[in-house]
Amino acid sequence: MFVSKNLSRISPSATLRISQKVRTLQAKGVDVIGLGAGEPDFDTPTHIKQAAAQAISDGQTKYTNVDGIPELKAAICGKFRRDNSLSYTQEQINVSPGGKPVIYNALLATLDPGDEVIIPTPCWVSYPEMVKLAGGVPVLAATQAQENFILNPETLERAITPKTKWLFLNSPSNPTGAAYSRQNLQDLAAVLRKHPQILILCDDIYEHLIYDDFKFATMAAAAPELYERTLTMNGVSKAYAMTGWRIGYGAGPKELIQAMAKIMGQTTSNASSISQWAAVAALNGPQDLLASRRNAFKARRDLVVGKLNAVDGLICPKPNGAFYVYPDCSAFIGRTTRAGTTINTDIDFAVALLEEAHVAVVPGSAFHSSPHFRISYSVSTDNLKRACDRIAAFCLDLN
Repeated sequence: MFVSKNLSRISPSATLRISQKVRTLQAKGVDVIGLGAGEPDFDTPTHIKQAAAQAISDGQTKYTNVDGIPELKAAICGKFRRDNSLSYTQEQINVSPGGKPVIYNALLATLDPGDEVIIPTPCWVSYPEMVKLAGGVPVLAATQAQENFILNPETLERAITPKTKWLFLNSPSNPTGAAYSRQNLQDLAAVLRKHPQILILCDDIYEHLIYDDFKFATMAAAAPELYERTLTMNGVSKAYAMTGWRIGYGAGPKELIQAMAKIMGQTTSNASSISQWAAVAALNGPQDLLASRRNAFKARRDLVVGKLNAVDGLICPKPNGAFYVYPDCSAFIGRTTRAGTTINTDIDFAVALLEEAHVAVVPGSAFHSSPHFRISYSVSTDNLKRACDRIAAFCLDLN
């Protein structure tokens, strides 16, 4: 078998690898609690499923416009007006088969070999790999826990070079749950105004999972002068529990949207027609379910943060959004498990936790920040309680 050298530039997804290992162990009858996958445990709302069934009955099963049906583009424009006070035309909207293609196609459409993309870390595992696969160079800009994992203007300025093409901002963040306030974004915008060659990607996929009194903000609205340089990416997977429906969308400069559609025309073509009609129902239908599910996630967040911070040695910040916590496990480096495994890295910690306590988490090294681990609290409260108890017992047994 002959494999392209392109594959040597990228690493397999750590989160998908953990999920597969969990499924393998569960198939063998092992009681594993998986806290690795970023997937809501709620079902897709009934009215959305009914819209999909109606689309099938109506024969909406053919090819569509390559980057989205007009009805869905109109719904997306309405969502941006309603939720973000942003005005877009349908020519500025891209609909793709998932959020990843929105990002990857934007990179393919804009990057030349050697172009750089600034990515604040900790970051979602796929960002650097997509940049490398598209021929670019990821520039990892470290954020600090004491600054709530928010990129500061000084760090951004130091990371910029003449080759910088993009800045990626994910808020709320995977893996930390950190979120950028309007002021945070305006502080970064003051730097970006001096560098007109830089495009901004705002990954807002967790937009509706914001807790307490924090107010969601996105760059195109917080800094209107950067509107023409910003691609705002979102989707229906997290907010509406539609991960398997595979609908992502982006809004940005018309020229960029056209270039992305050109790439789709020769690769994936359109997203599923049935999924697109389901997404129309999601965006145009009742939105009250978002608040009820947000409240459920907040209760889970508070449970996990409280239980983990009660474990001597674990430090677990309380995030502003998403459904992840990102504890610091540095106190356990150098210790030994009951089975005799020495914990030298956060990878060792995660592997031992899975093998000995049967709890699956993702090590911080996967997100370019160690020693930490990520927990997804998008599972049932009962499983979260059981998992936290197992983690506490595991940590207590470390010598």
